[in-house]
Amino acid sequence: MSETVTSATAEPLVRMSGVNKWFGELHVLQDIDLTVARGEVVVVIGPSGSGKSTLCRTINRLESIEKGEISIDGQRLPEEGKDLARLRSDVGMVFQSFNLFAHKTVLENVTLGPIKVRRQSKADAERRARELLDRVGVLHQADKVPAQLSGGQQQRVAIARALAMDPKVMLFDEPTSALDPEMINEVLDVMIALARDGMTMVVVTHEMGFARRAADRVVFMDGGRIVESADPETFFTHPESDRAKDFLSKILNH
Repeated sequence: MSETVTSATAEPLVRMSGVNKWFGELHVLQDIDLTVARGEVVVVIGPSGSGKSTLCRTINRLESIEKGEISIDGQRLPEEGKDLARLRSDVGMVFQSFNLFAHKTVLENVTLGPIKVRRQSKADAERRARELLDRVGVLHQADKVPAQLSGGQQQRVAIARALAMDPKVMLFDEPTSALDPEMINEVLDVMIALARDGMTMVVVTHEMGFARRAADRVVFMDGGRIVESADPETFFTHPESDRAKDFLSKILNH
């Protein structure tokens, strides 16, 4: 009996099998195999140009793939159409550049998806939005437009907007790289709280402190490949590959 339960719960929420992606002649993702379990926080690190952001963006088909298969919660990601839109709405995405609607208030930014895509009533969407804005610490900014907020506040609104869709998994693509140093921690703190609440997350970041504190697993990429995958303690103290050792020696000694 217990074996059946184990195998049922072991079905990963995200599965990438043999994923390949080219930009012209450039082979940016090479035979990527990656699974993300429910409630797992996977942090993807590596040098610039290693394919990290592309990997993140293929998980909800913002980037198409030429070869391989990606599934979310057991369902293969369709190429296009309504099925893709439905599956994509289960995948929250937070970008480095916030991507908020400039002419809409913070509250409108957060309620737009639930009203349009999830068909929630305006009252329900606004109630949930206010809860989420409170959770990320910007409820008092609800009636402002994005330009009136700091970068850190805008990114926290973007996180609330993604959460408003009740996603099964959250993708973060360099969420702090456009922020001033003093704003980085306010965003990372929200992400750490999300991780502790059990949200399934794939995070592309340069923030090694976050990787150490919040990751269940660190995936190291280089040259379009996954070179190494380990728990943070193992990866940061005993990296296996020369490439990872070299990378860590450069970033951890400064």
